[in-house]
Amino acid sequence: MRRIGLAVVLVLGLSHALLAEAQQAGEAPRVGYISPGSSSNSFRQHRFEAFRQGLRDLGYVEGRNVVLEPRWAEGEYARYPSLAADLIRLKVAAIVTVGGAATKAAKQVTSTTPIVMSVVIDPVGSGLVPSLARPGSNLTGTSIMGNDLVAKQFELLKEVAPNVSRMAVLWNPDNPSLRVAMGHANAAARSLGVDLQLVEARNPQEIDRAFAVMSREHVGAVVVLPDAIYGNQFKQIVKLAAQRRLPAIYLQNENAEAGGLMVYGPNLLHLERRAATFVDKILKGAKPGDLPVEQPTKFDLIINLKTAKALGLTIPQSVLLRADQVIE
Repeated sequence: MRRIGLAVVLVLGLSHALLAEAQQAGEAPRVGYISPGSSSNSFRQHRFEAFRQGLRDLGYVEGRNVVLEPRWAEGEYARYPSLAADLIRLKVAAIVTVGGAATKAAKQVTSTTPIVMSVVIDPVGSGLVPSLARPGSNLTGTSIMGNDLVAKQFELLKEVAPNVSRMAVLWNPDNPSLRVAMGHANAAARSLGVDLQLVEARNPQEIDRAFAVMSREHVGAVVVLPDAIYGNQFKQIVKLAAQRRLPAIYLQNENAEAGGLMVYGPNLLHLERRAATFVDKILKGAKPGDLPVEQPTKFDLIINLKTAKALGLTIPQSVLLRADQVIE
């Protein structure tokens, strides 16, 4: 037993020595990061910085024991495959993918390089992994949506706008994860007894047209499903909802801060930092398929009272008491 223990110590010591030597030789592991946004987009940079901070908290120093290779899709889903292929050519040790579409593209490009998905909607329902407990293959990471998230968003919107009889869902049909979410949206609308208008938008121009459709169809409120493009265009969406006097509920905090009525969802910055934890485990030898996909356990409710007043809405006390943050 002593000999085995000594051997383990020697092997570990040798491994650390080799790793240190490799780092001194400029061979620190490369980690790719595929974002749907632009490097000049402060919202996306904020998300990327949360991931970087997660690595720093775990002892990683860029240029010394890790090299980050961010790639930006500039709001174009069609760029994902080439961005993933570029990272594979660099022989990265892992790729972090933000969103379901980026994850699907990376998975199609490589079946061996570890992929850490970040803030993906329902990875099981969208076919990215067979189960959360054992995702298998080369993929793991975080999911942002439990089955009840969309239903809860509908319920909250109905509570603050009880007279609304027709709601819309804004969604991007190019996002593979959202097709599952649409089933939850239909079920939620039926349970609340409201008519549902499905409105598609794949880019900023279609977002403008989508809100024109909502007005034409006399929609009284809108649930904005989470999508990378909508994250890039959150100011545009909030502005259009205000112009059309539409109560809306979103997933990300920035929407409420920009003037959106309500946000209900997990802390996305926390999930970005959690992606760093998965990368750390993979760099230390863990297989991604053996690492369970994490789901958020806490969802935050944010209410913008200034926007509610502008829309002529009175937020019920029962809703205000449940709010984690109230913007006045």
